[in-house]
Amino acid sequence: MIRAGFRYPHPGAARFTIKGHAGFAEAGSDIVCAAVSSAAYLAANTVTEILGVQAAAEDKNGYMNFEFSGSEEAARIVKGLELHLTMLAEQYPGCIKISTEV
Repeated sequence: MIRAGFRYPHPGAARFTIKGHAGFAEAGSDIVCAAVSSAAYLAANTVTEILGVQAAAEDKNGYMNFEFSGSEEAARIVKGLELHLTMLAEQYPGCIKISTEV
């Protein structure tokens, strides 16, 4: 199961951590893992490369942590990622679990 945690400690700050594997299909053929990875990279790259927000990021096999402070616009992008993953979790029950801290 993929576990995605979102935290919004104050306005303009956000953190997300994604870890695990969906287990929907064999490694390399898992569309749920691919969808989650693609969405997470899109959000992180938009924050850093398009908006120019400095962020701390860690990415290794089956684990991604991303956090920043100082941009309400970037925090809305992370909220969009959270919404997207929540909808994927509804489509693929048992594959993704979302948790949120405000």
